[in-house]
Amino acid sequence: MAVRIRMKRFGRKNRPYYRIGAFDAHEERDGSVIENLGTYDPMEKNVEKQVVLKKERIEYWLSVGAKPTESVASVLKKFGIAFKK
Repeated sequence: MAVRIRMKRFGRKNRPYYRIGAFDAHEERDGSVIENLGTYDPMEKNVEKQVVLKKERIEYWLSVGAKPTESVASVLKKFGIAFKK
């Protein structure tokens, strides 16, 4: 099974909120998640509260071959989680 680490959109109109999770690559954007790995709130003013990640679990999924989407890759890079492209 191909696994992707991507964002699932929540929140209301003009107020996005995302959950970062491990998904089957064939699942739709807001489909069922294998495991929740964190949250991302782009509207949060406090940078420390903007992203909450389960670093150990993200590193596990990356080690077993999960590939992050471009948007998740930029968040991971910004917050110091290394991965291979």
